[in-house]
Amino acid sequence: MKDTFFRTLSWLHTWAGLLVCWVLLLIFFAGSLSYFRHEISLWNEPELHQGVYQDYQANSLENQLDKDQRYIEAHAPTAAQRWMIDFPTERKPFHSASWQLPPEKGQRRGKTEEHVALADGSGMISEVRESRGGNFFYRLHFDLHYMSAITARYIVGVCTMFMLIALISGIVIHKRIFKDLFSFRRDKGARSWLDTHNVSSVIALPYHLMITYTGLITLMLMYIPWTVNTAYSGDNQAFLKELNPARQTEKAAGISAPQVQLSQLLPQVKAAWGDAPIKQVTVSYPKDQHSQVTFYQNTGKDVTDNANVLIFNGVNGELKYVSPHDASGASATYDTMMSLHTARFAEPLLRILFFFCGLLGCAMIATGTLMWAIRLRQKQQKSLDNGDKPSLGLRLVEGLNFMFILGLPLGTVAFFYANRLLSTHFSGRSEWEIHSFFIALAAMGVWAFWGRSRRQWQIALILTGSLYCALPVLNAFTSPNHLIDNIQSHQWPLVGFDLLVVILGCAMLFASKRLTLIATSSVNGSARPALNAKTNKARRSESKTSLANELTSQPSLEEVKS
Repeated sequence: MKDTFFRTLSWLHTWAGLLVCWVLLLIFFAGSLSYFRHEISLWNEPELHQGVYQDYQANSLENQLDKDQRYIEAHAPTAAQRWMIDFPTERKPFHSASWQLPPEKGQRRGKTEEHVALADGSGMISEVRESRGGNFFYRLHFDLHYMSAITARYIVGVCTMFMLIALISGIVIHKRIFKDLFSFRRDKGARSWLDTHNVSSVIALPYHLMITYTGLITLMLMYIPWTVNTAYSGDNQAFLKELNPARQTEKAAGISAPQVQLSQLLPQVKAAWGDAPIKQVTVSYPKDQHSQVTFYQNTGKDVTDNANVLIFNGVNGELKYVSPHDASGASATYDTMMSLHTARFAEPLLRILFFFCGLLGCAMIATGTLMWAIRLRQKQQKSLDNGDKPSLGLRLVEGLNFMFILGLPLGTVAFFYANRLLSTHFSGRSEWEIHSFFIALAAMGVWAFWGRSRRQWQIALILTGSLYCALPVLNAFTSPNHLIDNIQSHQWPLVGFDLLVVILGCAMLFASKRLTLIATSSVNGSARPALNAKTNKARRSESKTSLANELTSQPSLEEVKS
């Protein structure tokens, strides 16, 4: 504990953020990309860029279901555990039929094979390259990778709690929170980094609080299971069945039985939902005595994450379950918070706003880590001036900064290049797309081991920015449609992807240019005629003292850091 309340909270704010900052940067970065996971998945499958876009046609639903069922029965293996028929939605504007195979040993889920229907009804596309697409970034931001999901979620939960503590303590100690929103001083060294940290924190502060708190809520039953264990005497299955009956299915009986015709269930669906659109139809354990058919309503823009479903017996068509219309207050609150976190209800402009706020969160974390590195270097400046090597702690902090701040964008663009350059028949290509992300990230870590000079930051930014700007060109050579074609055919998700990567690439090139100007300015300043040695020494001492006061001293009541 420090000598005052504000100094204590300043200490708490600093260490709560810094101890987990690089994991938080990964979570914020991957989570921001997850707002466009459907668009990323679409870009990663260029076979679908032409001839598959269609609107929802309610009047042809009966014929479409009959056609899909005949297609799946003719092509799906008999061992398939689920059939899935997806109808066009706002963010996934094409029709598809797919099936899921039993999981292999050591896997949680079986492989899914998806076949996408052509818009003219002439057939289905089955040769779609294997790719995790945007779902990789979605799972990465809470399941991480190369570890069990349970372990990863506990790590993410601890980091999220640290983030919430840092946010709350930052609000309390930040006495000039609104004034600093409009304060940014360029070319002032450490002062500029601190202003950037303050501005990126305050502009998106409501978003940061919402996304952090709802992130904890999404997995609250995993982090705090005692209430469920007490209320249900440790019977988690009973709790899950009562919480979500739609997801509780009987196991396969192993006895063959005729499958009900899906189109025959539509009158009951219409009686329950009226003209509401259908998002998906699934058949669990097809042609089994315990077969089950589930209809999912397209809730689309509702600010809730609760699925509206109807469940039928897959043999005789008997209605078994209807989602309740009036949810409890606790359930509605939980579903709304889940929906706020995922933004599945959001229109494109709102998703762009959420994405921008997510990038501000990345900037907030990154500037915090950079200021920490400046603070450590300032403390060691005297020994460094005497020719001593930086401490292990300083090298580690600067190396991790270089690795994550530059490696995450580079790994992302490597992921996209691997998607287009790996052969479509390459075994395990979706996993190698993911491997390419982490290989690029690790490469930046190795590079940081050899040096972390300003010149290396410039080269890394130029390389990454150039790769981003070249992505639309790569798409033009590896997809049936290029940017102009997509504009003419109104395929706005693909147009938005190309424009966004160009904007991000230009931002990185601009950042590298700024580093070049700063370096040039420093060189020109050192070439000026030397002043009196005593004057130079006094100015250097004054500059170091000022910087130290900015970064190492505890904040006063008049000016505290966010």
